[in-house]
Amino acid sequence: MVGTAEVENHNGYPNGSVNGVLEEKLDELRRFLGKAEGDPLRIVGVGAGAWGSVFVALLQDSYGHFRDKVSIRIWRRPGRQVDRATAEHLFEVINSREDVLRRLIRRCSYLKYVEARLGDRTLNADEILKDGFCLNMIDTPICPLKVVTNLQEAVWDADIVVNGLPSTETREVFEEIGRFWKERIAAPVIISLAKGIEAELEPVPRIVTPTQMIHQAAGVPMENILYLGGPNIASEIYNKEYANARICGAEKWRKPLAKFLRQPHFIVWDNGDLVTHEVMGGLKNVYAIGAGMVAALTNESATSKSVYFAHCTSEMIFITHLLSEQPEKLAGPLLADTYVTLLKGRNAWYGQMLAKGALSLDMGDSIKGKGMIQGVSAVKAFYELLGQSSISVLHPEEKKPVAPVELCPILKTLYSILITRDFPSKAILQALRDETMHDPRERIEMAQSHAFYIPSLLGQ
Repeated sequence: MVGTAEVENHNGYPNGSVNGVLEEKLDELRRFLGKAEGDPLRIVGVGAGAWGSVFVALLQDSYGHFRDKVSIRIWRRPGRQVDRATAEHLFEVINSREDVLRRLIRRCSYLKYVEARLGDRTLNADEILKDGFCLNMIDTPICPLKVVTNLQEAVWDADIVVNGLPSTETREVFEEIGRFWKERIAAPVIISLAKGIEAELEPVPRIVTPTQMIHQAAGVPMENILYLGGPNIASEIYNKEYANARICGAEKWRKPLAKFLRQPHFIVWDNGDLVTHEVMGGLKNVYAIGAGMVAALTNESATSKSVYFAHCTSEMIFITHLLSEQPEKLAGPLLADTYVTLLKGRNAWYGQMLAKGALSLDMGDSIKGKGMIQGVSAVKAFYELLGQSSISVLHPEEKKPVAPVELCPILKTLYSILITRDFPSKAILQALRDETMHDPRERIEMAQSHAFYIPSLLGQ
């Protein structure tokens, strides 16, 4: 009967208990942050890629109806136009979803999508985001969001800022944000979703992560900056596929935030090892690109992909032993994140498209409909860092010091394909089929039996 159907409960809590549970969690975080009655908790997403938009949409779905207690908004740059082909596809998505169609009609927003499909109007990315459409994830409508295109307006009074920017843009944007925060008495809390790294070679070679970039650029204390990552595909999380993640950082913030973010279908654990988990989030993107190439070049051969997987995981194990004093603690999270990225991540997709000739390197690493391909810059950063002779390791056969990258043939090959462009994509297969290639087990044994840990690589 019309009017008696239950309202869809996106967060997954049983009807009748949802509001009480969520309001209690919101009140608890508000008290922890010292928010006064009548002063809403201000949560701001910065950057509107797929994961950044979904993360903010999850918060909006869960807490947005407590309007007197929380304000949730997202910033993205203005002016990005939606091309005609995307507008046509968006129209098809809208008409395939009755709930979305009804919502747009109620909001008096449907006509503009009709006009865009006909070519009579040009839509902007910030405009459609207000209606619940992320330009990098058109096939998965999310809830409508409050979108702000002025960066200062978005962040100046924020209590919690969610960094949904690519690592390649994080420093620049947070330098600008830092200027808005100079007069603040208390620093905000930052949750960074970015998976990518930079390499600093002077005065000592080391990795710089997005949380460190934010600290340097905006002057926010490191104890107020956290990283959230896990084996997650944004669209699947919004569609309530069961997922988990870790929020890493200072205990003061990570434990209350883990509780606040946790939902029945999205379990958030907490961990104190911030930088290492963040680096691992960038490392898996490197090898995902190569996995996509192998899949395309071998017509999805399961045997070839397993050979690649054995070699790439052995290199990742070797690298974790360089970066972490206790690398065994990273094995599970790194393997899970790598697995999901190989299955359905944008970096593996990018490798496939390059190998098939559907994309070229000249098109850059920001791809329409996908966003930033973080693995490209990560290949460059890891290669440059591990190519430094000043952080040499002993070669197991030649018994002489070599740069660590010399023991990572896949990383070297990806650098030659993607960065120097000396080789075509098919060189990844030649690297795997090299008769001098060692059994990946040997690299693992070598990593586990030698004191390879170099604390300076993570600035420790």
